[in-house]
Amino acid sequence: MHIAIICSTKDQASMNIKEQLLPYFKKINKTFENHKIYEKQNNENTLTLYTTEIEPVYCENIDKKIQANLFIFATKHVSKSGIHSLSVHFPGNWGKAELGGKDKKLCIANASFLKKAFLELNKLNTDYEIIQEATHHGPYLKKPAIFIEIGSDKKQWKDKTAGKYIADTILKITEKNPKYKTVIAFGGLHHSPNFKKILLDTEFAVAHVCPKYNLENLNKDMIEQSIERTNEKVEYIILDWKGLGQEKNRIIKILNELNVTYKKSKEF
Repeated sequence: MHIAIICSTKDQASMNIKEQLLPYFKKINKTFENHKIYEKQNNENTLTLYTTEIEPVYCENIDKKIQANLFIFATKHVSKSGIHSLSVHFPGNWGKAELGGKDKKLCIANASFLKKAFLELNKLNTDYEIIQEATHHGPYLKKPAIFIEIGSDKKQWKDKTAGKYIADTILKITEKNPKYKTVIAFGGLHHSPNFKKILLDTEFAVAHVCPKYNLENLNKDMIEQSIERTNEKVEYIILDWKGLGQEKNRIIKILNELNVTYKKSKEF
């Protein structure tokens, strides 16, 4: 399996993570956008480290320039709350594309890799909050893609320890390709607190997450797309029951029409 790790010169956290990754890679005789390319081989995968001049959320169609089975974007996380966090999520837009990507288009989620990253980050003895965010922003790719991030301001983006945490996590999750049963989740807050126990305490990975603020965009087509654009077989839709708000009855009606099995998050 070929895994592409994407870092951007427009992103301080990305350059921090790249610096921590480089000691484990060897330079090869190729360039990408005038930047050196680095490579690492392990038992199961070939890892290639690329540097781009484009902000990660706008790296549209980078999968046409780079041949890989999985794209890992190592980036910054921005949050108004200012909470120190190490986060993972899938790219895609449930509604209008306001930060890269395409309107109502989700990327392919490899939920097993994301769960493995989440578990590795949770092993750390750190003050950083570990979160899986809802699916959001660009770019739009036709290959599986994961964002793994340092948040949420300049001080954290430049934190070498945080950069090492993310670099080590990338190396660990790519050593041996993980495989977990998988669910999709609807409702609740952007940082998915009610789905965290599923990731930590069950055999299930969580693929695409549609939070409460995006539920109005969750129609039949988007639900079907979230299932189709998950690498693994989707066992259930998990619902944050209280976090569905006024959209609850409408969404349940659609799930029943689609004959999709769903469960409440508290059942896990």
